[in-house]
Amino acid sequence: MVRQILQEDPLTGALYIFINRRRTMLKALYFESDGYCIWSKQLERGQFQVRWDAEVKQRLQRSEWQCIIEGIDLRSVRRLKRFRLVQNDRRSAV
Repeated sequence: MVRQILQEDPLTGALYIFINRRRTMLKALYFESDGYCIWSKQLERGQFQVRWDAEVKQRLQRSEWQCIIEGIDLRSVRRLKRFRLVQNDRRSAV
């Protein structure tokens, strides 16, 4: 799925999160130096509060990932301005 649908390389070590349509089960996939790791969580009650469409891939900050796992609705969280070092975009380099 990561290669074919998301068109990403799963060997980079990035964490890929998949949530079912009912938003009751979450699976995470990442690669460590010697193999793939799969982590899952199924809710007995309630739903994961996510704010994206099923067909959209998005990058998450670690804090956003933690909020999703803890059941915090990201729409209700107000993010304060912080300094963030911006990496140069390869496409903008000539």
